Amino acid sequence: QVQLVESGGGLVQPGGSLRLSCAASGSIFSLGPMAWYRQTPGKQREFVARIISSGVPTYAPFVKGRFTISRDNAKNTVSLQMNSLESEDTAVYYCNVVVSGRTYWGRGTQVTVSS
Repeated sequence: QVQLVESGGGLVQPGGSLRLSCAASGSIFSLGPMAWYRQTPGKQREFVARIISSGVPTYAPFVKGRFTISRDNAKNTVSLQMNSLESEDTAVYYCNVVVSGRTYWGRGTQVTVSS
């Protein structure tokens, strides 16, 4: 089994920054892509960013250069640096990790962008 623990969410004003982190622990033999998704009430969970083992990232179009995903393969962690946050970025952010071909989800961390 693999456990994911997210941290770093909170309340920030528009234009501000937050850094989310996710640590994977447990039976990790082959750590594949690591990603972040987000979800708001009444909407489907949507893709935000993904980073593969080699470090190549992919972003959703709405990111527009504001977010940066990174990973530390030695520590089994993935982070999401979010800058220039907008009210539309308010959501629960979920960590998503593929380990040995299986997908795992974190429990989510709330990000609220409001003045």
